[in-house]
Amino acid sequence: MSIVSKIKANPTLKRLALRLLIPANQHQPRLWVKLILNPFSHKKGRNSVVRARSRMDVFPFNGFILGAKSIIEDFATINNGVGAVMIGQNTIIGIGCVIIGPVSVGNDVMLAQNIVVSGLNHGYEDVNIATSKQAVTCKEIIIEDEVWIGANSVITAGVRLGRHCVIGAGSIVTKDVPEFSVAVGNPAKVIKKYDFKENRWRSV
Repeated sequence: MSIVSKIKANPTLKRLALRLLIPANQHQPRLWVKLILNPFSHKKGRNSVVRARSRMDVFPFNGFILGAKSIIEDFATINNGVGAVMIGQNTIIGIGCVIIGPVSVGNDVMLAQNIVVSGLNHGYEDVNIATSKQAVTCKEIIIEDEVWIGANSVITAGVRLGRHCVIGAGSIVTKDVPEFSVAVGNPAKVIKKYDFKENRWRSV
């Protein structure tokens, strides 16, 4: 059993490790974690950019990859505390976006402004316990290559966005969206698909 597995299996060791990594009542890593541990456990591709005013709440115990020539713009938040965040090449994470793992983002993806992509949900079923104290559940979000997500959209846990699909601004995506389609609304519904026989987008 690895040392990480031993720590995760022992509640006392796990609490101690988390205290060393994360300040009390906060959800971001300590400075020494950012400067010493993360550079060895995370990967940033060549010519990738993380703007100075973005918030990188990334921890060494879950994966984080930023592919070559990708950019995370100012005021974005990336959090891998409950699941890995993997971002491909030539991808743009726009101003004010929030990405909470587990999330996998492909190549040549565009996220406009103020988009929330969260693989995390809080439990709420027990009315005798505050929602903030109930167990969380995680389902990976997969965003395939060449996807474009319009501003102010929300992508919920467990959703898969197929290759080259388009999500209209302000949409709330609660179900998978097939490749080469356009989805809009709350909840988002597919309104167009690309017809490869006719080489054009068709309304559905």
